[in-house]
Amino acid sequence: MIFLRLVVRLCLFGILGAIWLLAGTYLYLSPNLPNVETLRDVKLQTPMLVYTRDGELIGQFGEQKRSPLPFDAIPEQFIKSLLAAEDDNYFVHNGIDVPGLMRAVSELILTGEKGSGGSTLTMQVARNYFLNLDRTFMRKFNEILLAIEIERALSKQEIFELYFNRVFLGHRAYGFEAASQVYYGRSIGELSLAQHAMLAGVPKAPSRDNPVSGPDGGKQRRDWILGRMLTLGYISDAQYQNARREPDSARIHGAKLGFAAHYAAEMARQQMLQLYGMEAYTNGYHVYTTISSDLQRVANQSVIEGLISYDKRHGYRGPEQQFPPTSPGEDIISQWRKALTKAAIVADLQPAIVTSVDDKAATLLLADGSTPDLLWENGIRQARPYLTENATGASQQPVSDVLAVGDLIRVTQGEDDQWQLAQIPAVQAALVSLNPDNGAIVSMVGGIGFELSKFNRASQAERQPGSNFKPFLYSAALDAGYTAATIINDAPIVAQGGRSGDLWRPENDEGKFYGPTRLRWALTKSRNLVSIRLLQRLGVTQLINYAQGLGFDTSNYAPELSLALGTQTITPLQLATGYALLANGGYRVEPHLIQRVENLEGEVAFEARPLTVCPDCDLLDMPQSPDGEMTMEAIMAAENSEAPQFPPAPRVQDARVNYVIDSILKDVIKRGTGRRALVLERSDIAGKTGTTNGPMDVWFSGYNQAVVTTVWVGFDNYTPLGRKEFGGTAALPIWIQYMRTALKDSPQVERPVPPGIVTVKIDPDNGLLAAPGQRNAIFEYFLQGSVPQQTGRGPSNSSGDSDISDQINDIF
Repeated sequence: MIFLRLVVRLCLFGILGAIWLLAGTYLYLSPNLPNVETLRDVKLQTPMLVYTRDGELIGQFGEQKRSPLPFDAIPEQFIKSLLAAEDDNYFVHNGIDVPGLMRAVSELILTGEKGSGGSTLTMQVARNYFLNLDRTFMRKFNEILLAIEIERALSKQEIFELYFNRVFLGHRAYGFEAASQVYYGRSIGELSLAQHAMLAGVPKAPSRDNPVSGPDGGKQRRDWILGRMLTLGYISDAQYQNARREPDSARIHGAKLGFAAHYAAEMARQQMLQLYGMEAYTNGYHVYTTISSDLQRVANQSVIEGLISYDKRHGYRGPEQQFPPTSPGEDIISQWRKALTKAAIVADLQPAIVTSVDDKAATLLLADGSTPDLLWENGIRQARPYLTENATGASQQPVSDVLAVGDLIRVTQGEDDQWQLAQIPAVQAALVSLNPDNGAIVSMVGGIGFELSKFNRASQAERQPGSNFKPFLYSAALDAGYTAATIINDAPIVAQGGRSGDLWRPENDEGKFYGPTRLRWALTKSRNLVSIRLLQRLGVTQLINYAQGLGFDTSNYAPELSLALGTQTITPLQLATGYALLANGGYRVEPHLIQRVENLEGEVAFEARPLTVCPDCDLLDMPQSPDGEMTMEAIMAAENSEAPQFPPAPRVQDARVNYVIDSILKDVIKRGTGRRALVLERSDIAGKTGTTNGPMDVWFSGYNQAVVTTVWVGFDNYTPLGRKEFGGTAALPIWIQYMRTALKDSPQVERPVPPGIVTVKIDPDNGLLAAPGQRNAIFEYFLQGSVPQQTGRGPSNSSGDSDISDQINDIF
């Protein structure tokens, strides 16, 4: 009896001591505990997502892959999988699982280290959000106390949501939705029971036992969780058996992009860094660009097909790599498959290794392990060997002349499902397309493959524009008083070669001279010598000042006559921006890519306010009539206009000059160097080719009132493209293919003639007024006040009024 009383007293003292110890520990630790209320406002590090203007994902940036979901969006089946794996009493306990905790505490007391079990989901939330991972007695007490506080402050659903979205699951995936995308390429709501169980087992050892790094350990953990779910009554025996038999298909998946627009996405990333710094990667911004999904797809394909077409004209360069046909120590096919998995797919061109060759076919090994045949007639017989950019070798007959066992080559699958021999073009291209009314970039291609080079040639490559710059020279001339009918002699010229001091003897592309030539015809036919003589008369300084006024960066413009031929450097994006003002009537717009930025809550954090063309604003700003009243145009504009939503784009080019240049650039399409574009069967398109010495760079820039597009083709290493390549042969076909779609829904609109334009019949041989009844007379546009005062067959009347009144068709 005495012994029993002693035991009871000792137990009471022990319990009181434990309570005293716990109370003391709580009083000691509680003042230093973090405020769990901050969990309500926790900001998870969430990557930046970049979209097209119509909502297709084109980029994801951020070190941590995370896709937070609210509790209501988490599948019930996954919730049960996770509870079976981690804490099946979660919805019952108050943050602490006492039996499990006592086991863990006893191990801590005896060993001084954490042993097994004991942590509820709530305790793991406390550890993940507030504590470090040190296995110490004191940290465990903090974890317990925080779990109690968290359960008081938050609902079970809120706590589960915090755990679901925060836990690390390997391969930079944080949270189960992100892990589902990384390992299975689908949302967690689309996964099977077996896949749910596989993911639920990952938190125990995320780096070791995730389904990719440790498939065997992951499967064992999966099957154990399935067994627990069966024991707990979460699933039936049939579900259990089927899930255990299911093979796991996990592999690393990148962001599930709608399509490839890597150059635009990368440009958006750089701009977001400028706006938000490193927080751009972690605050979960949704970036909506101005890119059109449909036009971007067409731009990608147009560049790929245009470069492949160029490449075929210049011959087959042989295999990318040559692997030995045999290798000791490992199965050669296994070695080749490893090599194929490392070879990126570029422009839809698949890597393949030749495994056997006979006279009429070759057998290939593809990355997926398939072994199709490549037939002689499917590209092999057309594979004339590349010699130089100007020459190819003779066509080859047997397959063995072209291919050998161990060759790493490229193939593409045709519409008939037959594989065709191909190669990645060595040449590069850029395409950039803008809305001319506000500078929005609707499509952008910076090269044939982002996988090959992240260098964005559309926005970063500074190349010589050649004749693509001539419309701005001729605009400066018209602004200075020259006319489209001004005659300049197309004849040889010898000039001092700038800084070098050498004599410069420029030529036309054809090597011919055409004598006296009207400026309209000189620009239509891209006559170099006329352009140089025009700049000689105009003055280099006047051209540079004029170009600067249009918005060009003229800091690298050497004050030399070669500017007439576009020898300064410029990016395709800058050049397209220049052509935008030709397309929109003479207004300067600024290219922009980001339309708006939304935060995680869907609130707009940034919205672009681009300079936007507002013709009515011009009319409202027109001077009043001499009697102080508004002009009729201004009255109509005031009645029909609303307050502009965006800041109006400034006019930087005289509307009359713009109209005349536009009419000349339409002639480039109708009868000049851009005649191939007639296949589009439109009367409202205008543009200009460009070809530099070598030729090293070839261009085509063109537009209608709705879209302006610039295409550049060239080698990154500044080597010649070949003597038969010009803007009209290499760049224009890409432009045509793209614009066929870009213009599909754009109505043909005749540009209104601005006030101050006079239409007069002239003598095409001398640019003067046509004589009455002259049969070869043609109409020409003039700025009011610059109409010729003489006829081609003698001087006009002294006043000039009678001759001019007979010849003028319209005066506006």
